[in-house]
Amino acid sequence: MMSRSKFSFALAALLLLPSCTSDEGQKHDTAEAQDSIIAGLADPFVSDVIGVGEKHLSQDFWVQAAVGDTAASGALLSGSEISAMNAESIDTDPTMFDLGSFPDMLSGDEVRARLRSISNVPSYPRIYMNGNTVSEADFAAYEASLNMDGIADEVPLRFALAVRRTPMRTYPTMDRLFSEGADNFDIDRFQESTLFPADVVAVLHESADGAWYLVQSYNYIAWVQKRDLATGPREAIFDYKAADRFLVVTGAKVHTVYNPELKAVSEVQLDMGVHLPLDRPAALAHNLYGQNPYLSHMVVLPTRLDDGSLEFRHALIQRNQDVHIGYLPFTEENIIRQAFKFLGERYGWGHSYNGRDCTGFVSEVYRSMGILLPRNSGDQGKSVIGSNIRFEKDTTRAAKEDALRGAKVGDLVYFPGHVMMVLGHDGGVPYIIHDVTGLNYLGDNGAIYRGTLNGVSITPLFTLQSSTERTYVDAVYAVKSIR
Repeated sequence: MMSRSKFSFALAALLLLPSCTSDEGQKHDTAEAQDSIIAGLADPFVSDVIGVGEKHLSQDFWVQAAVGDTAASGALLSGSEISAMNAESIDTDPTMFDLGSFPDMLSGDEVRARLRSISNVPSYPRIYMNGNTVSEADFAAYEASLNMDGIADEVPLRFALAVRRTPMRTYPTMDRLFSEGADNFDIDRFQESTLFPADVVAVLHESADGAWYLVQSYNYIAWVQKRDLATGPREAIFDYKAADRFLVVTGAKVHTVYNPELKAVSEVQLDMGVHLPLDRPAALAHNLYGQNPYLSHMVVLPTRLDDGSLEFRHALIQRNQDVHIGYLPFTEENIIRQAFKFLGERYGWGHSYNGRDCTGFVSEVYRSMGILLPRNSGDQGKSVIGSNIRFEKDTTRAAKEDALRGAKVGDLVYFPGHVMMVLGHDGGVPYIIHDVTGLNYLGDNGAIYRGTLNGVSITPLFTLQSSTERTYVDAVYAVKSIR
């Protein structure tokens, strides 16, 4: 392998090759240019994020800071306490559901109400990516696709498992709509969330073209393409989800092992928090799809047959992948290390761009430790999960800063439309890790600096500005501690 210094010289020589001649002056200029390029390659950490140095991008720095205050490796909650908390959350939070307790039938009025909780013509103008306005006729077509007349007085429920990562949409369409005057096309207003492989849903309704299902997951309702779901017997699905021995994906993304025999379970992407039953039957113990599985974990994945029905099949995940048997212990160290696995991932509104947004980020970190949260930041901020500090409208900035100086690792900080996770403190200042688009702070000249983050980023909290006069802290309305 070429060393960095050798690489630097080689690159400099390659870039400057066209200007090399036998002229001594030219040689001198070339040498100076080489020195400049080499110096550029060796530049120290450079960033426009105020208050962030290279040390802040090291997870070990934050783990060590946590250890200095508490036993960061000690469990904040036990597995049984987490299970009880999840049960209480589902029982008390109107946006979370125990799908296993759903009835076999819903009234047509109930289905229509659930549908209208997600699918409605927006009150603000929308445009397509080409700049054309979404017309009333366009919205009438989207409305017709809902198949409202197809909702019977009594609707029998079906249940399904996602067989791959798939988007959850406002309407049954992959058309992308944006706010009028949008200066970028990152935020698709029809993108709501995402299902991951093995996520269970209740199927409530079908689109007019028969290509989409309206589904309810444990924390969201939206439209999903039928091709990405497999419907099956209710009992079989919930037995599958209740398996005692399971593997949890603890990396940002891992993939099942390639196999040439069954595409449905070959190189399937699995995001953080996905959990799959472990199973190694004797008949497959020494050969699965032409490979000895002893170097891999053998899991069970849902697959979709041609008629849309569910079939469980075995798949392999290499033992060297970032996975864990059972949920990770809920510790401060694990919170930090899990959050860091997303560092630098591109921001994806509603999990678009094969990424995630601010609530998806914190939810997947906590999900890897078995903790369930509401989908949207507003619902999270209002929920009774954990211990909550809620600020009144007239709470002063100083009072909020005092409260935030006492925030612990993993605490969630909310202001309208956004959630941030406390990473720790440095010099008495709380630092946060969050999936965020913009970067605003006051420059030395007193004017606001507007930069771009557009990814999972680390920033100090107190220096962030919403505007010249208003800070992020001014807008914070709640701090949630799950411990």
